[in-house]
Order: sequence, then structure tokens, then C-alpha cells
Amino acid sequence: MNRLLHLDTGIHVPNSVSRQLSAAIVDWFKITNKAIDITYRDLATNPLPALTGTVLASINSTDISTLSPKRQTEVHESNKALDEFMAADIVVIGMTFYNFSLPSALKTWLDRVIVSDKAFANDANGIGRLRGKRVIIAISRADMFSNGSSFTPREHAMRYLRDIFSVIGINDLDVIIGEGRNLGA
Repeated sequence: MNRLLHLDTGIHVPNSVSRQLSAAIVDWFKITNKAIDITYRDLATNPLPALTGTVLASINSTDISTLSPKRQTEVHESNKALDEFMAADIVVIGMTFYNFSLPSALKTWLDRVIVSDKAFANDANGIGRLRGKRVIIAISRADMFSNGSSFTPREHAMRYLRDIFSVIGINDLDVIIGEGRNLGA
């Protein structure tokens, strides 16, 4: 059985192009693989709180009883997000590109799953441990940022995502782009 983690980050919930794209991708997996197990997390409507030093230091800890109830909840949510990610064979991310970057909710999620000694080795080589995991990013952009556009140099999100996923051993992202939405039909 394949496990799929579906993340949505589009803040325009009812009209989000990235949500429509990611849903279509997940639907395709449902049709082509009846035995797929899907976990869904909406990072726009239920974002993780910003990562704190206390929570980061406690993620790998077995005893968090000395933390405040709020911090204990954050550690549990971090561990849950990490467990979902680690268990997934396929990760589908619906992402809206705005302010020349990725949504802050996605960055916060990444902060919780790109964890040393879990997703990559914490040594001089920093070897990624998640080779073989498939990541598909469905990105929507209001303007044109594809190669050759005057905005191409300002497309920072995909460069960042390629870099951060390569740290954990995922070097080939599948990317589906819907762009030019604000340019009319």
C-alpha cells in the first residue's frame, strides 16, 4: 500500500488554483491506486505555530514533561507532522506563490520535517535519508515566472524547495505550474 500525504497551503480557500491542482493530482492517485492511504493536512486553515528554540530542542526528546502545556502540544504537533511526512511514499503539496516566495505556513511545516537525525544525517556529509520519496508540487502564480519571463529571476520558491528537499535526499521534484492567472483569459 502506498501512503500519500496531501498538503494545501493556498490562502484563498474557496478559489485557490493550487488547491484545485493538488486535488486533481490526489484524485488521479485515487483512481490509479485503489489501495492508497491518504493523509490530508490544510496548512492554511490549520497552520502549525512558528518553530521556537524550545520546541526544536525537544523534538527528539522522550521527556517533555518540564515544558509548558502549550509547548508540549507544539512538540506533539511537530512530531505528528514529521511522522506523517516520514511515513509517506508520495507527498503532494498545493502551494500558492505570492510575495515572490512560498507561503509562511509551508515554511513552518518544512521547519518541522527537515529534522537532523531523522530526515538527514547530522554529520559532516549531511546525507539525506529520504531518497525514493516522491514529492509533487502544484504551484499557482498570479503572473508569469516561467523561463524567459521578466519575472523569472524573482522566482525564489522553487529554487528554495529544490535546495531544501535535496538536503534530505529528494533531488527530483515533480512540479505542476498554473500561472498567469492575473493576466486574464
